[in-house]
Amino acid sequence: MKQGSTGAWVAMGLGVLYFLLPLIATFEFSLRLRRGEYSFDAYRSALGSGEFQSAFLYSATLAIVTIVIAIVIVVPTAYWIQFKLSWLRGVVEYITLLPLVIPAIVLVFGYIKLFNTESWLPLTGSAFGSDVLLTLGYVGLGLPYMYRSVEAGMRALDVKTLTEAAQIQGAGIGTVLFRVILPNLRGSLLSGAFLTFAIVIGDFTYASLLNRPTFGPYLQRVGAARAYEPAALAIMAFAITWGCMGVIQIVGQGGRASRARS
Repeated sequence: MKQGSTGAWVAMGLGVLYFLLPLIATFEFSLRLRRGEYSFDAYRSALGSGEFQSAFLYSATLAIVTIVIAIVIVVPTAYWIQFKLSWLRGVVEYITLLPLVIPAIVLVFGYIKLFNTESWLPLTGSAFGSDVLLTLGYVGLGLPYMYRSVEAGMRALDVKTLTEAAQIQGAGIGTVLFRVILPNLRGSLLSGAFLTFAIVIGDFTYASLLNRPTFGPYLQRVGAARAYEPAALAIMAFAITWGCMGVIQIVGQGGRASRARS
């Protein structure tokens, strides 16, 4: 047991070093914009850029719209599968896994082929149409994470009992979903939402091929022209992603604690 425990600690230490050393080196490099001393000039330069602000705001807006659409699609689907259509669970799980199996570049080329200016629905012919196509693509990318998060939350609830109790009180399906089920899925929804947000903020393939001014292509352009600002942006993107993961952990613990008290 002692030898096994030592080996586990050594493996974990090596994993931590493998993960942290490049991050520390990137952070140290991002502080060297001013010769001979460390400073946060690269961070101030990046944050003060109007292009950075517009790109991040654009991606954040797309992420919020993506999250709303994903919730509208996933919650009723997971509810009906849990309530009445359990025989479809395997089929839906397989469908939601497809965005993880099919490369993103294949998916986006398929979108462009289906919705180019010569197709029956020319979404790529305008900025708004490209935004719609990009948002729907992000919904697909976030679907595996959102669905599994919501489905796990549904399994933790007694959906059938809650539904029957609400229907006895005269509630319709819409009331059951929005006033009974959704409040009990707060932790699961936030988990899926933050993961989807991180995916949208970090995407490059979809946005670049659809020629949209999101945060991912902006990082690539800055990296091609400057040295220190890309390192600062990489650290900030990492901090945003892990901040989302930290909120997921806190919310998840809070949800488990409240269920334990009840």
